[in-house]
Amino acid sequence: MEALNQKSLERVVSQRAFLMGSSFPCQICVFGFLCGVCLTSLFLAALTSFGASSSGSISFSPFSTGISASNSSSSMVTSRDCNNLLKEGERIMYTKESAVNRGIDEKVASLYTAWSNSLSESIEKEGQSSQRIRLSKSNVPEAPHLENCKLSVEVSQRLDTRLPNSSFPPWTIWKGMLEDLPLSVTDEQLKYYRDQIISEGAYPPWITGSDVENYPLTRKVQRDLWLHQHPPNCRDPSVKFLLADWERLPGFGIGAQLAGMCGLLAIAINEKRVLVTGYYNRADHDGCKGSSRATWEKGVITGKDNYTSRDIWSGRTPRAWGNPWSIMQPTTEINGSLIVRHRKMDRRWWRAQAVRYLMRFQSEYTCNLMNIARHTAFGREAAENVLVSSSGDLIENVQENRQDIERFVWSNRKPWVPRPLLSMHVRMGDKACEMKVVGFEDYMRLAEKVRKSFPHLNSVWLSTEMQDVINRSKSYQHWKFYYTNVTRQTGNMTMATYEASLGRETSTNYPLVNFLMAAEADFFIGALGSTWCFLIDGMRNTGGKVMSGGVSLSLSCRERRENYGLTGYIG
Repeated sequence: MEALNQKSLERVVSQRAFLMGSSFPCQICVFGFLCGVCLTSLFLAALTSFGASSSGSISFSPFSTGISASNSSSSMVTSRDCNNLLKEGERIMYTKESAVNRGIDEKVASLYTAWSNSLSESIEKEGQSSQRIRLSKSNVPEAPHLENCKLSVEVSQRLDTRLPNSSFPPWTIWKGMLEDLPLSVTDEQLKYYRDQIISEGAYPPWITGSDVENYPLTRKVQRDLWLHQHPPNCRDPSVKFLLADWERLPGFGIGAQLAGMCGLLAIAINEKRVLVTGYYNRADHDGCKGSSRATWEKGVITGKDNYTSRDIWSGRTPRAWGNPWSIMQPTTEINGSLIVRHRKMDRRWWRAQAVRYLMRFQSEYTCNLMNIARHTAFGREAAENVLVSSSGDLIENVQENRQDIERFVWSNRKPWVPRPLLSMHVRMGDKACEMKVVGFEDYMRLAEKVRKSFPHLNSVWLSTEMQDVINRSKSYQHWKFYYTNVTRQTGNMTMATYEASLGRETSTNYPLVNFLMAAEADFFIGALGSTWCFLIDGMRNTGGKVMSGGVSLSLSCRERRENYGLTGYIG
């Protein structure tokens, strides 16, 4: 309050001085006063020079600019014109501020480079695996935006495997490495209750939030899907299978492949078969690691050829859980209105459940891709935040013994990204033959709409196949855009041709990174007429983000007719 009063007083005095200074007599007085200051300064400068020559130990400077005595002669007033005093002061302060910023920038660059080197070394050492950055130098902190991929995969495998003599994996209300917390003899009761939860079947750990924050029955459906896909004994004669390869046609993108597999999983659930996937053509590049006739004749195993395209792409949604889609919350906006109900709500609900299950855990390869993407996009910001929050130039002794809360509780934290983060997928190009595409300006108009309710939002993860969109994003100076560094289209070509030009590895890796980033972002803007956006929408609505809402710009004629039953829509 005292500071506010002081500022108010200064403001009043400044206004008074301005009004007084506008009169001619005052202007004469001010001119005389300034001339007096100039003469006094010249006199003091001459006196200082004389004193310095006689004693050699006295130095005088009328400005306190933080410059040491050895450099004081550069800031002394000698023969400078009075009109240059303010400019000189500004120049000195600007130089000082630049030096400080330059020092910070150098430290940020140094820390970023150290993290980069460590990440590269871990990849080379472990092949294509990635470990959390734990630098050997004790004065370099951990990277908050990177994940311990090796440890993450170990935990995932444990959570995806039945315990001996148990129907479930070790699913409890505890997450991360907290399961490894050593319990003493006096903690037997706690251990008993934890084992009881496991034996009775807790909910899967890959679901964030409750059913209120997800599509209805998400946690129960994910648990039931896991039990269906993991029979206790695969050699049991009563267990039947559906063996299916992923789509191989060149015109099928990752989104279409995932949508097709969602349909096959629905068939497997309806026929009480275990879906077993075969060859995945997008994993046949160098960067990725990758029975008998009687069983087919008896129907123990069926394949994709046993079903029509209609069965796969628009078949019956499993009714094992009733019709939970009938109570789905209207949280998606199209053309300014929330979509309360449409014809294919069951398909939207099921595809969300299916893609969430299929993508429930990241492989070590995928985790490594995400580490590289986050480091490239957010690494420098992470370094700046770490340095600002530290007390020294670099954190000393950061590799000292970690406390239990760091080892067990905080091990479950997600890698750092700038938040709030809005993900935007701008689909153009050959998509115009399927739906009405809109310009980048329309996407940004919706982004501004989101920011009206969340004014601290200024970060956008931008995914698009068009270079023109990337170029236009640079004109929005009040937004910070992040995107993968990949060659994009500069003309009209089909998506199949574009992906072929990138090569199988690149055309698979960067969409996968964009997909997972969009699923984790706080907000999303896309076009539900795109299968890719449709699946992102499903991942978000089964990932604890149903109440974050989604904003769609347009639908295809087919989606409008078949999926939503909308008429008269203008994108």
